[in-house]
Amino acid sequence: MKLTILGCYAATPRTITNPTAQVLEIKNRMFLIDCGEGTQVQLRKNKIKFSRIEHIFISHLHGDHFYGLVGLISTFMLLNRVSDLHVYGPKGIKEVILLQLRLSGSFTGYNLYFHELESTESEVIYEDEKVIVKTIPLKHRVYTNGFLFQEKNKERKLDINTILNYNIEQCYYQKIKNGGDITLDDGTVIPNAQLTFDPEPEKSYAFCSDTVYDETIVPYLKNVSVLYHESTFLETEAHLAGKTMHTTAKQAAAIAKLANAGQLVMGHYSTRYESIAHFKDEAQTIFPHILLADDGKSFEF
Repeated sequence: MKLTILGCYAATPRTITNPTAQVLEIKNRMFLIDCGEGTQVQLRKNKIKFSRIEHIFISHLHGDHFYGLVGLISTFMLLNRVSDLHVYGPKGIKEVILLQLRLSGSFTGYNLYFHELESTESEVIYEDEKVIVKTIPLKHRVYTNGFLFQEKNKERKLDINTILNYNIEQCYYQKIKNGGDITLDDGTVIPNAQLTFDPEPEKSYAFCSDTVYDETIVPYLKNVSVLYHESTFLETEAHLAGKTMHTTAKQAAAIAKLANAGQLVMGHYSTRYESIAHFKDEAQTIFPHILLADDGKSFEF
């Protein structure tokens, strides 16, 4: 599982920082999460292949989280994209994007699907044989969702040495991965447990931005491998967190601790601070496993 931060600062773009956007690669799938201004430039800087992006998840309709979307959609058109593109986001996202495309006479040559979200309960919005994605209801000034990405590791791992000792043909390998026993030519049944190892633990990634401190999301995050949680303010500006419906570094760490997260990745920093190192200093007084997001930074888990 690989996370690439394209932008992780709050509100306005600057020459040295970008608003929220990130790419998650999980089980050979590539997902774009949020799409602030400058996202496609950051994709190029980080050498991420545009054509691999087939699913885009937008948390809410504040500009620093989706104003780069129509530009990216238009660039896909200019690059002669033919594969389908799916956009998941709050109700209204279809209207605003199609209006811009219509008024500019820019119509895609590929299928563009919108999956508009309205529920205030967690729901499955994407699933295939390897990955499942659920919403995480967040509390912000407008309707907002986080997203939980979970691996589906159903296949068992082959004990290749044992399999070779029994002279089992390769055509049966998939059956073994799926948990099946094998019957040899002499009628001997070899239990699957003798031929395989347990699959690797399933990894999961939760994206939570933007939100006020809210412990009701903890059940959705329980034992998550990696949690990205907005950390807009330090404690010196804690009075602004509730007012603007954002979170402090310590509050983000408290959520990670309550959820028993494996790692906390912090981001969505207010640009008022000279150094993001202070966010880690404060958060580590609550939760030890802290990583600081920064534009262009990648993490592999």
